[in-house]
Amino acid sequence: MHILKAYLKFTVLMCATWMAFSCQTPNTDNRTVFRYNEAAGISSLDPAFCNRTENIWAVNMLFNGLVQLDDSLQLKPCIAYRWSISDDGLVYTFHLRDDVFFHDHQLFPNNKGRKVTANDFVYSFNRLLNPATASPGVWVLHAIAEKNGVPEISAPNDSILQITLKKPYRPFILLLSMPYCSVVPKEIASHYKKDFRNNPVGTGPFTFKIWAEGEKMVLLKNPHYFETYNGLRLPFLDAVNISFLKDRQTAFLEFVKGNFDFMSGIDASYKDELLTPSGHIQKAYENKINMSKIPFLKTDYLGFNLDYKDGIGLLPKETQRKIRQAINYGIDRKKMIAYLRNNIGSAAEYGFVPKGMPFFDDTLKGFSFRPEITRKLLKEAGFPEGKNLPTIPLITTSVYQDVCEYIQRELELQGIKIKVEVLLPAINSDLIAHNKAAFFRKSWVADYADKENYMSVFYSKNFSPDGPNYTHFNNTTFDSLYQMCLSPLDNNDLQRNFSMMEKIIIENAPVVPLYYDDAVFFYHNNIQGLKGNALNLLQLKTVQKTIKNENS
Repeated sequence: MHILKAYLKFTVLMCATWMAFSCQTPNTDNRTVFRYNEAAGISSLDPAFCNRTENIWAVNMLFNGLVQLDDSLQLKPCIAYRWSISDDGLVYTFHLRDDVFFHDHQLFPNNKGRKVTANDFVYSFNRLLNPATASPGVWVLHAIAEKNGVPEISAPNDSILQITLKKPYRPFILLLSMPYCSVVPKEIASHYKKDFRNNPVGTGPFTFKIWAEGEKMVLLKNPHYFETYNGLRLPFLDAVNISFLKDRQTAFLEFVKGNFDFMSGIDASYKDELLTPSGHIQKAYENKINMSKIPFLKTDYLGFNLDYKDGIGLLPKETQRKIRQAINYGIDRKKMIAYLRNNIGSAAEYGFVPKGMPFFDDTLKGFSFRPEITRKLLKEAGFPEGKNLPTIPLITTSVYQDVCEYIQRELELQGIKIKVEVLLPAINSDLIAHNKAAFFRKSWVADYADKENYMSVFYSKNFSPDGPNYTHFNNTTFDSLYQMCLSPLDNNDLQRNFSMMEKIIIENAPVVPLYYDDAVFFYHNNIQGLKGNALNLLQLKTVQKTIKNENS
């Protein structure tokens, strides 16, 4: 779509959105409406289907779970005000607040939202586990035990929920903070069935109002929300207005003009207009726009398929390992971050686990730019200066073409020939998942804030396509350490095991960690309280907006 056409369509939609909102809420001159654009769109507002960042952000505004993470990724109470875990690590007992209500809805008696009870969580978790739901988040609750084919999730009374696991699983409590585990009302979800996706009813700080798919979404303040901040009832905003402009350049222009309050991430179409090469706001915008940048639990990497039997995959295993290490040492990651990403992110020189992870190990020695070691390893592998080394095909998508071509040029200087193949996203993903790519670009975004989530990428029982081990890395020592980290351990033992696992990955080099990403939020200076976290979660319940001559 040309920018002009996109802009005209945007103008019409913004008018329609505000008219729809204002018709429902008279005297809106002093109302605070937080506006942002979601270029990728939203596919569902059902927590069972929040497997995309765009969905997660919206679901997080509408729903709550038992527990939640704060800005520092520390576990905090939510609907459960306290909990305990049995000594054997199997039984989790949650005590629920008695002042949490579902949003008002016509299917409730007197159109008023009813109180949440423990049985609502029993229903919600069983719904997530039910194969008929077909939720991509079913794995989150796979640790729960079954008795006579029924998950061991029970409600001894309205305020107590108990969950029994098959075996101890240390990260389980963190998984419960994921939006998949939000509470939903049976009478609403069972009434709408699949259409619950666009008729959501939760307990969150905002309530659902309008969703014209591909055009606009409006969420309104929940006047009965249970959380407070400094003694004041949340949320502070009156509404959230989400647009769905696909053209990112057009969305950027609207953000600059103040028609959007917030924008996340960087895009090639505007990164140099907004940011200096060193990663700061350009002078033209520094008094109008604020930037929040924090480490994001996301590692971008190149992966080798260790089971691929062609090209270098036909060479002896030790030779292959030296070539993989040579490639790791042959890339100047810091220069790549500076030139291609305006210093958003940092060079992945400490292993696979990114900087935003709690207990990040900055003493770990991964791969830095050491071309002399690359040349040494190539010679040891029998390919001095890359002579007679087979060309290695690297598959990617157009979004990361510039990164892969940069790597291609860097490695060519060391005598390593890379052939970059740019594919459609669906084809690229299918080849990687089904063991048909020798060398590929991938990223891993944490589902929860635990190093185990990153180590699962290399566990041998997680081979793709059913799991995230796309490299088919298989190491018995690593697997044994991974299993130990699933059980309760004191912090010292746990971190020692994680360090040993990361060193095994570095030594065998099944991946080329490229960079640890940053979560970047841009927002206007009349917005206060907007904070990101390392899971890149947009949290609006504590955000405040100062109205300055709004005419919308």
